[in-house]
Amino acid sequence: MARVSTTAVKQEPAAPAGFGRPAVWTLVITSVAGFMAALDNLVVTTALPSIRADLGGGLSDLEWTVSAYTLTFAVLLMFGAALGDRFGRRRFFLAGLAVFTAGSAAAALAPTINWLIAARAVQGVGAAVMMPLTLTLLTAAVPAARRGMAFGIWSGVNGLAVASGPLIGGTLTEHLSWQWIFWLNVPTGLVLLPLARLRLSESRGAEARLDVVGTALVSSALFGIVFALIRGNADGWTSGPVLTGLIAGGALLVGFVRYELRVAHPMLPMRLFRSRAFSAVNAASLLMFLGMFGSIFLISQSLQGSGGYTPTEAGVRMLPWTGMPLIVAPLAGILSDRIGGRPIVATGLALQALGLAMFAAVAHAGGSYGAQVPSLVVCGIGMSLYFAPTANLVMASVRPQEQGIASGANNAMREVGGALGVAVLSSVFSARGGYGSAQHFTDGLVPALYVGAAAVGVAALCALLIPRRRTADRPEPAADPAGEARDLQSV
Repeated sequence: MARVSTTAVKQEPAAPAGFGRPAVWTLVITSVAGFMAALDNLVVTTALPSIRADLGGGLSDLEWTVSAYTLTFAVLLMFGAALGDRFGRRRFFLAGLAVFTAGSAAAALAPTINWLIAARAVQGVGAAVMMPLTLTLLTAAVPAARRGMAFGIWSGVNGLAVASGPLIGGTLTEHLSWQWIFWLNVPTGLVLLPLARLRLSESRGAEARLDVVGTALVSSALFGIVFALIRGNADGWTSGPVLTGLIAGGALLVGFVRYELRVAHPMLPMRLFRSRAFSAVNAASLLMFLGMFGSIFLISQSLQGSGGYTPTEAGVRMLPWTGMPLIVAPLAGILSDRIGGRPIVATGLALQALGLAMFAAVAHAGGSYGAQVPSLVVCGIGMSLYFAPTANLVMASVRPQEQGIASGANNAMREVGGALGVAVLSSVFSARGGYGSAQHFTDGLVPALYVGAAAVGVAALCALLIPRRRTADRPEPAADPAGEARDLQSV
């Protein structure tokens, strides 16, 4: 019996110092699940020509292949967090993972473009339920003193997924087929489902009631706003559908805020925004994703169009940027445990803004890739420093029982920021350039990147508004490792 027991123990991953095996399993499961959900934001972009060749459809159909996922993901993030808090975070993490896996299989088997669009929407629903719960599950499993390291690893993996989507999508499409960008999720999901069932611990939020009206208001508001942002370039910013989405979405958002101020059990307590940390980190997240998403969208096209590289070659040349989170983010997470996240996030955002401005300064038709490498490295370091401590700052800015809602709100801000970034930077690009020639593309790329750099620069200023590290945001006592005792850093 002793030999059997020893063998069984050796099959489990070794626990780093300060981590128990349950925390390690939770970190592995939530990081892999988060990677899948984040990856599908941009993984389909380099496969669109092949999808059109196989399934047909016009430009608007291809846009919806991307947008269907972004819309459902952004709109339902807060609802997914609320469901987990109400009915059990592990239970709904499993449900979201199952829906995401099934949607991925349906997308890979799609016989028509409309089928693919519907399957992408199903993927987004699953990701919206699963993604915010990864952070709350991780927070409950990891001791407070080690959360910076854990969040650094989790954030680095997720940041890598977002930025490397075009590389992975291009490589699979070029060497296998576009269906494999979706098949990749299926075996991963099937492995994670039993592991999550066996290894994750169940937890719930403090409030037992589900805010159905608030959920409907904020979901409808985000749908209208994100829909308008995505369709603005294609339909025109003064077109009826776009104006309706912006106006109705804005009105519903105001209605949501007013309702949440009055209701006894709100899904997003407005008093959270009295925390300077919560408000500042969410503003920084929205602006960071605005600049980063829009810039990656255009730079990857620049490498393929102006540079003449294949999708795989373009993705490889983005690695000085996209590969950096694997190296820098865990180290930044460890450092944030010692000095706090504020200076690291602010420095990272400043470097990201500087890197985008450097790329714009050296970008010109026929320019060498070597001249662009320093700017890509600076962008990669800056992005890594931002991703690592941000999750910890979000979780530390609210009460432990409200961390699920805080996670959903922050992820929704990121998704809306990403949609806004693609829309805004593409509008600047279209106004000053186009696809007619390499020079024409560069004429639009340069001012768009400067706009992206400015947005991330403002995000750095927002990060400076986060309160300095104080007693309130130091690790909790060892007797309360799950962090359920008190409100952290409430301002």
